[in-house]
Amino acid sequence: MSENDPLSDALRTSSPASGRVSPWWRVLAIALLLALFVGWAASASMVEQLKAQIGHLQAKLAVLPQVRHVSVLLDDRQRPALLVTHDPTSGVLQLQRLNEVKEGREDSLQLWALRENQAPRSLGLLASKYKTLQLPAKEADLAGATQLAISVEDKGGVPDSQGPRLPYLFTGWLVQKAI
Repeated sequence: MSENDPLSDALRTSSPASGRVSPWWRVLAIALLLALFVGWAASASMVEQLKAQIGHLQAKLAVLPQVRHVSVLLDDRQRPALLVTHDPTSGVLQLQRLNEVKEGREDSLQLWALRENQAPRSLGLLASKYKTLQLPAKEADLAGATQLAISVEDKGGVPDSQGPRLPYLFTGWLVQKAI
C-alpha cells in the first residue's frame, strides 16, 4: 500500500489514534460509580434504621400487658358489674368495678373460678374499695374455668373446701382471647 492510497487514509482516520477514551465516557463512568456508592450507603443506612425500629418495637411489646382471659361479670339485671382481665406474664387478674356495689362492714366479696362438674375455686377477695384492683393469679388458676363469679361472704372470705354462698352476686363467662 502506498501512502497516498485513499483506503489507508480512511483506516487511519477511523481507528483511534492513541487508544484514548473519550472524556465524556470517563465522566459518565465516575457519575455512575458515585450514584452506585450513594445508593449502597442509603440502603445500608435504611437497613440499620429498620433493625433499630424492630428492636424498639419488640422492647415496647415486651412491657405491654398481654391479656389472655377476659370476663364481664353481670348483675341480676344483666348489667355489667365487674370487668376481669388476666395477664399471664405479670401473673395478675386486673379487676375493674363497673357499678357502685360495695360490700358491707361484715362482708367480703370473693371471686370464684367455675368449672363444669367441679367445685368452685377461690381466686381471692376483693379487698379494695377502689374502682380497680389486682389479684395474683397464675394461668393454672384459670385452666378449665368457663365462668367467673362473685359471692358475698363473711368478713375474710371462706376456704375452697366450704365453697361460696349461693346465689352468686355477679357471674360472667370467661373468654380466652386469641393472641
